[in-house]
Amino acid sequence: MDVEELLGRLVAWPTVSDQPVTGIAAELANRLEDVGMRVERLDADTPGKCNLVCTAGPQGTDGIVLSGHMDVVPVVGQPWTSDPFTLTRRDDRLVGRGSCDMKAFLAAIVVALARTPPRDLKRELVLAFTHDEEVGCLGSRALADRFAAEGRTLPSLALIGEPTSFQMLRMHPGHVAAKITCAGLAAHSSKPDLGRNAIRLAGKVLDALDALADRWRLDVRFPELLERPFVVMNVATIHGGNAVNIVPDRCVIDVGFRPLPGMAPDALFEELRDAVEPLGDVRAELIRVTPAMLTPSGTPLEALLRPWASSPETAAASFATDGGNFERLGVRTIVFGPGSIDVAHKADEYVPVGELHRAVDVVEEVVARRCREA
Repeated sequence: MDVEELLGRLVAWPTVSDQPVTGIAAELANRLEDVGMRVERLDADTPGKCNLVCTAGPQGTDGIVLSGHMDVVPVVGQPWTSDPFTLTRRDDRLVGRGSCDMKAFLAAIVVALARTPPRDLKRELVLAFTHDEEVGCLGSRALADRFAAEGRTLPSLALIGEPTSFQMLRMHPGHVAAKITCAGLAAHSSKPDLGRNAIRLAGKVLDALDALADRWRLDVRFPELLERPFVVMNVATIHGGNAVNIVPDRCVIDVGFRPLPGMAPDALFEELRDAVEPLGDVRAELIRVTPAMLTPSGTPLEALLRPWASSPETAAASFATDGGNFERLGVRTIVFGPGSIDVAHKADEYVPVGELHRAVDVVEEVVARRCREA
């Protein structure tokens, strides 16, 4: 199948993170079984969610992992100029939700393996297709937990085909989600002194978060790789109050921050908790941790990718990927793929036609060099 045609089929699956991925997983599994891969579907606790792990070659040999996520971000409220789940060609662009982030890489893997089936490999090839990357790398976390519990291993190198415009990225911060609940006491707004205003308390919390973010900016690390070489914080949502004539008794703030490699997410969360909880009836909860990733320079995968790369130098991503969870299993990851992160998650997301076809060639050569040669 032509890679553009296959990408169209994959985009047509509306795998927004609150929807199932089992349909697209089944299509990918069938196509990969046809080319000779051993296919394993790892179902999640949530119905409709699964990871797909496909292998070829001698098990336990140190080949490579090729990985991508099957879910996409929502399209609701975005000004799309065509159906986001119908791949549309406009000059040299293929437009559709997930076209670059990151179904282009999934399509490239399948077409590359159909072009040169994975027979007689000397090293193991593993494909790891994950669910719910867009909401916190949940699928790769479940995969890492399961492999660790079962004593299973992966090859020591992984290529994640996120959209990087073929720049080699060997590092990224993690991401921590926290929830802060401010409690007050409801009262009639004509007698506010009889209540405690949770939104006013939240204002004090916001000031404390700003001060904490300022302190975190002083701890600079990896300035040679990162545009923002410190822990970045984002106050993301605030919800509080019920009516204009009621003193609000509850206000909830959602916060995200991005630890750098080597930082302990739990310790940073404790700093946040210590900054806000003494302010009053305030409770901070740790919701989710997505690990940071740091791969040393000079890996064999870096050498394989350099001839295809847009720059000979490695860099860092500002966004988190499944690579942080793979690192827990001892896997050294490079993030490298077609399309630009600058158009991902936006209306009229697209992948350049030439980059899609180039990705097929990249996958074919990486598998040949890493898994076919002695």
